Amino acid sequence: QVRLVEFGGGSVQPGGSLRLSCVASGISVSDSHMAWRRQVLGKEEDELVAFMSRSGTKTYGDSVKGRASISVDKAQNTVYLSLNELRSEDTADYYCGRGVNGMEHWGKGTLVTVTS
Repeated sequence: QVRLVEFGGGSVQPGGSLRLSCVASGISVSDSHMAWRRQVLGKEEDELVAFMSRSGTKTYGDSVKGRASISVDKAQNTVYLSLNELRSEDTADYYCGRGVNGMEHWGKGTLVTVTS
């Protein structure tokens, strides 16, 4: 059974940084495309924040380019999202996902609130 569990959400001040973790079980992050997306509370649309292909190619959403970094720890079977220079518009639920043919599984998310 595939399971993705996100950690690291919480309240952060504008201009600050955070690192979200996603611990995977039932799959290997080395053999999967991994991604982070986010959804603002009350809005239906979500936004792809970061994507890492199985080959290691990284792609970032326009709103976080230059501020975000996705990485994996194969030994811990964990994927990370680092985000700095946080802004109020970064407030959202952040979800970790994985897949081979498209993104097939998503975690339940972790809430990040950027507020002074």
